[in-house]
Amino acid sequence: MDVKETVAFINETTGSDETGTGTKGNPYKTAVAAIQGHGSNVKVFVWKPEENEFKPISDTALKKAKKRVEDIARKQKKIEEQNAAKAEKERLKQEEELRKIEEAKSIVLKEDPSLPPAKKIKISQAIENRDHRVKVSGWVHRQRTQGKDMKFIVLRDGTGYLQCFLFGRLCHSYDSLTLTLESTITVYGIISELPEGKTAPDNHELRVDYWEVIHKAPGGDDAFTNQLNSEADPSVLYDLRHLVIRGENASATLKVRSSVLKSFRDHFASKGFTEITPPSMVQTQVEGGSTLFALQYYGEMVYLTQTAQLYLETCLPSLGDVYTISESFRAEKSHTRRHLSEYTHVEAEMGFITFDDLLETVEDMVCDVVDRTLADPKISKLVYQLNPGFKKLERPFMRLDYKDAIQYLKDHNITKDDGTFYEFGEDIPEAPERAMIDRIGKPVFLCRFPAEIKAFYMKKCADDRRVTESVDLLMPTVGEIVGASMRITDLGELLEGYKREGIEPTPYYWYTDQRKFGTCEHGGFGLGLERFLAWLLDRKTVRDCCLYPRFTERCAP
Repeated sequence: MDVKETVAFINETTGSDETGTGTKGNPYKTAVAAIQGHGSNVKVFVWKPEENEFKPISDTALKKAKKRVEDIARKQKKIEEQNAAKAEKERLKQEEELRKIEEAKSIVLKEDPSLPPAKKIKISQAIENRDHRVKVSGWVHRQRTQGKDMKFIVLRDGTGYLQCFLFGRLCHSYDSLTLTLESTITVYGIISELPEGKTAPDNHELRVDYWEVIHKAPGGDDAFTNQLNSEADPSVLYDLRHLVIRGENASATLKVRSSVLKSFRDHFASKGFTEITPPSMVQTQVEGGSTLFALQYYGEMVYLTQTAQLYLETCLPSLGDVYTISESFRAEKSHTRRHLSEYTHVEAEMGFITFDDLLETVEDMVCDVVDRTLADPKISKLVYQLNPGFKKLERPFMRLDYKDAIQYLKDHNITKDDGTFYEFGEDIPEAPERAMIDRIGKPVFLCRFPAEIKAFYMKKCADDRRVTESVDLLMPTVGEIVGASMRITDLGELLEGYKREGIEPTPYYWYTDQRKFGTCEHGGFGLGLERFLAWLLDRKTVRDCCLYPRFTERCAP
């Protein structure tokens, strides 16, 4: 017999069980590998560094190694047997499933003509239609099979969720066995309140007597559950936003958004405001030229609006107090969790007011909108589903002048990245602003900003011409949600504001005219709806508070 087949060498220091061949030049690391590679009759030689040569392995060590090989072989055999049994079980299961599917194809479900006609309803109408035969269509949100003869489906139609109970033949049909999530179906039956101890949406379920598939969503690798998962990269979730919004939290956020918009409109209506629809394409800037989106408009340059404020001001003499809820656009290359390139802007302008009136108006609006939103039981339930710890606001809001905020940052050692303190005249960025408001822990009106860091149209304070009658409403966890100010009423001061900001006044003639033809003390504000929602619903980013977010490098789907 060849020596290579009966002799094996091991070196416990330099050998390798993975790449070794058992030769002197390429030894194994262990005797176990030597026996596995060459059989139980192999002669094993061990490298002895103190003697600088290979020596026969001791009988004790060889015996121990052989026992270890036998143990490994037994375990491997057991694993192979288990795997074989598992594979056989899976094969039989698949055969059984195929048999059931083939049998299911012969089951034809028909609606019982002796039953009363089913009334077509939305899930939101289910409670008022209990104990009557109804017809409901929607998407399969969840499903589970219990035993051989019971199946539970949670149906979703956008107005709510409905648990449906299928039994007997209804569970055995081909459609039932192959039903997938997000398929659309129609169910018929009677909705009954659940007994105590059982739970389901709205505490009832529909006992199905007939159902049909409208469209079956894909299964397998293309199944809905394989498209989305909690660990997916955010960019993937934004690409699949059209599927994400089918989730309970995303859809709840959009429903609350709709209700909040209604609450804003109801609030303004109750205060006698008139809603305005301003243009979205403009030739003027308000918040700085670097954040403008430019486009060609019949051969000339125009921009997407940053704010409707200037247009709202022109409406005061003819319509009185006015507001708009419209889209604004900012070309800020910011990736923070509170910035969007397109957002919904709630703006208002009021005439013949003071700065204190303005603060009171903003505070009253925010509190009233929250109260109106929570007054709807269904929406209130969604708010607390998303933000269980939400607490109603306490009035009055704290007021803090900008100069005192600068001192607050120093007193609490909130510094710039280089360790230096913020000084009067400098803008307070998001991070220190958030650190301050989160430490305070309640809404704060941050007032009287320096003129140099605010827009050209803001009115200066009579008692300190360095600062303006301006205010930001800051909310814990989010920061600024409202920006407001009194507007310049004096023509000369407005022209000086244009000059300070390097703005050519000619395109603003129509805005300047407001100071010529009957000026008055007036002011207004803008609220970012997505930021308001992020605060109300405790969302991590404003991107979750709109349908399809637009931000830097994202304009799809």
